[in-house]
Amino acid sequence: MNSESKGKAYAAAVLYALIISFSFLFVKLALTVSEPMDAIAHRFTVSFVAIGIPVLLGWIKLNIGWKDILRILPLSLLYPAMFFSLQVFGLRYSSSSEGGIIQATVPIFTMVLASLFLKERSNGWQKLSVVLSVGGVMYIFLMQGASLEGSHVQGISLLLLSCVSFAGYSVLARPLSRQYKPMDLSFIMLTIGFLFFNGVSLVKHGLEGSMDKFVEPLSSPLFIVSVLYLGIFAALFTTLLLSYAVSKLEASKLSVFGNLSTLISMAAGVVFLDETLHYYHWIGAVMIVAGVLGVNFLDNAGQRTEMSVKTRNKPLSS
Repeated sequence: MNSESKGKAYAAAVLYALIISFSFLFVKLALTVSEPMDAIAHRFTVSFVAIGIPVLLGWIKLNIGWKDILRILPLSLLYPAMFFSLQVFGLRYSSSSEGGIIQATVPIFTMVLASLFLKERSNGWQKLSVVLSVGGVMYIFLMQGASLEGSHVQGISLLLLSCVSFAGYSVLARPLSRQYKPMDLSFIMLTIGFLFFNGVSLVKHGLEGSMDKFVEPLSSPLFIVSVLYLGIFAALFTTLLLSYAVSKLEASKLSVFGNLSTLISMAAGVVFLDETLHYYHWIGAVMIVAGVLGVNFLDNAGQRTEMSVKTRNKPLSS
């Protein structure tokens, strides 16, 4: 990969992280008006319309068939189906700031899954970094003590599972991203998300006889602004950016950029939602980010140490 392509990939990763950092805020705002599954359904309706119109008008040419859809379908179950479902239900029982902190664990899960499925090796420094990051998450929740109620535990668990699903996507998407263009992958995944989430939401309201509740949030300007951001920026644009970046960068390297969103999400929760961050949130966040940086940037430390030892032990030539 030449320097220009690498630069574009890093730019896409940074922009992805910036957009995602505010998605937690807008999800929380949308949930003040709507049920979780309805919010996701409207979010992907916006995404589907935004990408579907240029396709119908012929502005965007796709090169996909039914066989391609069947190949990408399992990947779409991880992202967007599982990822967004787990995230939005998790944020219902936890804060936007905590969502940003937990999002920082994605590179850890990515490294573990990459070692299992892609046989990528990690050195001792990286393993210590994993322990540091996991310790940061555990420290935050142990320090919360009695305030960690049953529903809060449920929210945290769902957010962690959403990180696992995203890590799985990052690992498994790399082979497919080399075969399909970012727009082709994005169109299939957003279409599947649109059909899945709207199907679940409409069936639920149909069985309950509460179809009016499905459209009721659309009368709220706050909800409209939230789903427009989540649908166009945090779903459509991020899917395009992620599909491009993952085709150029290693999964474990790409995932570290998500941690730019951690501090921004924490700050956004404090500024816009009046959420309170205690000293242990900051300590835990530093531990998580430091561990993640270690996982991604200490990958050559073991090799350098080994080479140094070999050099010292190499007999002098006469």
